[in-house]
Amino acid sequence: MDSISLTLEQIATDLHLKVLCGSDKLHHAVQGGYVSDLLSDVMAHARKGDVWITLQIHPNIIAVAVLKEITAIIFVNEREPDNETIDKAKTEGIPLLSSSLTTYQLAGKLYELGIHGQS
Repeated sequence: MDSISLTLEQIATDLHLKVLCGSDKLHHAVQGGYVSDLLSDVMAHARKGDVWITLQIHPNIIAVAVLKEITAIIFVNEREPDNETIDKAKTEGIPLLSSSLTTYQLAGKLYELGIHGQS
């Protein structure tokens, strides 16, 4: 089954995500999703247009998101990065969102919305 294209705004609304930064980029389309907490794994396998689900909140995630042209990063378990990470995301144009859901729950809900990973 192919992924459908939804905007970040649709996903944020449907999944009750908190927008930490990048509200001006919520019109961007999401092409797929990737889940990992290992930066080298994301660098090797995430695709342009993916949303990245992670619990990592340190500034290095922004560099990886820029490298892979990630549409947004979604943090799970109500995790939120510090101001350094948020400022770096603002500078690089990477939207950051947060969810109260677990990784498993959030990935499942994205899949139900039609956002699928790689095939």
